[in-house]
Amino acid sequence: MLSCRQQISRLLFRNASTLARVQAAGYVEVQEEQGDLLRYPQVWLRDNCQCAECFHTATRARKSHWERGPLNIQVSQVAYNQEKEQLEVLWQDKHKSAFDISWLRERDFGEAARKRYLEEVYKPSAQLWGKSEFEAVRREFQYQDVIHQDAVLRDWLEALAVQGFAILKGAPNDINVAKHLAKRIGYIKRTTYGDVFEVKSKPNAGNYAYLMTPLPLHTDMPYYEYKAGINILHTLVQSESSGGANTLTDGFNVASQLQKLHPEHFEVLRSVPVNWFDIGHDGDDAKPFHSLWRAPVICLDVDGRITRINQNTTKRDSRFSISLEQAVSWYKAYDKFLETAQSEAVEFKTQAGDVFVFNNLRMLHGRTAYEDAPGNKRHLVGAYVDWDIIYSKLRTLKFPNAKD
Repeated sequence: MLSCRQQISRLLFRNASTLARVQAAGYVEVQEEQGDLLRYPQVWLRDNCQCAECFHTATRARKSHWERGPLNIQVSQVAYNQEKEQLEVLWQDKHKSAFDISWLRERDFGEAARKRYLEEVYKPSAQLWGKSEFEAVRREFQYQDVIHQDAVLRDWLEALAVQGFAILKGAPNDINVAKHLAKRIGYIKRTTYGDVFEVKSKPNAGNYAYLMTPLPLHTDMPYYEYKAGINILHTLVQSESSGGANTLTDGFNVASQLQKLHPEHFEVLRSVPVNWFDIGHDGDDAKPFHSLWRAPVICLDVDGRITRINQNTTKRDSRFSISLEQAVSWYKAYDKFLETAQSEAVEFKTQAGDVFVFNNLRMLHGRTAYEDAPGNKRHLVGAYVDWDIIYSKLRTLKFPNAKD
């Protein structure tokens, strides 16, 4: 009877300085000529077999049915084909698989490859910034360049993903600018406020943003489970008064500071759900709405990274569906969050033709008070786009030849 070492040796194929072998622990290894060691679970290789029997190339989808087969079928032989640059696998049920080495490298289970995929393909890493870094991270683009040049469109979307905001200059005096930008990316997000919304002083205002009073730092629509990804705000007319300036804070940076300096407050804001609501109607012909969503101020993704900030004092429900003890600790943590956010807030004023675009899951934005009088108006038109659509567009620009 062959020993374990002898069995592994029989499954080993050496070609020049490239080595393919099966490990007793259920892994297949490829030792590359340049010294990289690639390791893959046998079950993963069978699950991802690229042959015509298992994979439908046109739809980029698996054809095979699991029915427990891939979990129990073991590798019989492996070889590295130097001419084709492929790992060739013969399974115990006589099925054959072949994997391009370049395809395998992109799917390496090593830390470096995983990190590269998550940051370059999945989502670019956010660059956190505070008040002192604002001018360094501020990016400006020409509106017409974004509309007509894919390279500039890609840079703009990268800026929204990384820095969280950008300003477009030179937009025309056209009420459809926000809609055109949303269409340039992909699809507009329709909300209870319509495809687009107008921010201006209105009699009998149905939204706090339509008043002339200061608008505190907030994110839009925390009462939506599928919260709008970016906010596109086109300044058609800017108030000539001293007010009407934008305020902005990087909410991810605020949360990160709390995590480092006040971990007990961070944990409260991460774990305690808040009731966010929006009740009313927008305009005489609009349908009434009653939106509710429960979520913490700070939300994390599956990798433990900060992924969404919910903050809107005007839309925080008086109903707090938590215990009495949680409520007291939450207010203390919330106070520290707002104190930090306000200390890091920057202020700037857009002009007619500017389009201020920002990540609504991340940025806290607001506005200083302004005077609305004849000859002194302020009029903005806004629209939303979801991050699913934005990331999809960004990937098609970055990887136009991607196969899967």
